[in-house]
Amino acid sequence: MSLVCPVILGSVRSDRQGLRAARFLVGALEARGHEAPLVDPAALKLPLLDRMYKEYPRGEAPEALETLAALYGRADAFVVVSAEYNHSIPPALSNTLDHFLEEYFWRPSAICCYSAGQYGGVRAAMQLRAMMAELGAPSIPSLLPIPRIGKALSEAGEPTEDWLPKAANRFLDELTWYAEALRAQRRTGTPY
Repeated sequence: MSLVCPVILGSVRSDRQGLRAARFLVGALEARGHEAPLVDPAALKLPLLDRMYKEYPRGEAPEALETLAALYGRADAFVVVSAEYNHSIPPALSNTLDHFLEEYFWRPSAICCYSAGQYGGVRAAMQLRAMMAELGAPSIPSLLPIPRIGKALSEAGEPTEDWLPKAANRFLDELTWYAEALRAQRRTGTPY
């Protein structure tokens, strides 16, 4: 069953490595027949959060927010690709996520974290789990940490290590299960 799974990238640095992971996951999701648009804060150029999308009068939000709101309204799940900045969530990711709230409700998220070193960004992922739950898009139990991302993926997002496609396949199997289950429940109604 086809799903809509936006891939939300968390870095705006000019030499960011996360784009490799985002390209890899977009390709893996599309290979499964899912729609996986990339949400890139560097391209969107969202303002620093002053007002959430819902706080703008109807039709008066910046165009980038209107576009994201329409996409998120169709979404079945979210894949978040996060670096680790000072053992925490990158500010561009937090800003991108914080513009919305109800649009995330009753949809699972999956966290792919990465780093140049051996830990794969897992410290930021732990904080991101709490944030995604608070937004209404709790994360699936599994993570996809990618240590030494510059070696694990090419610039085009092609894996260079055998473990990565296997780990990603299991990760996306789990996300698909949760996304299909929650989509079925949303169709019957939500608690509020």
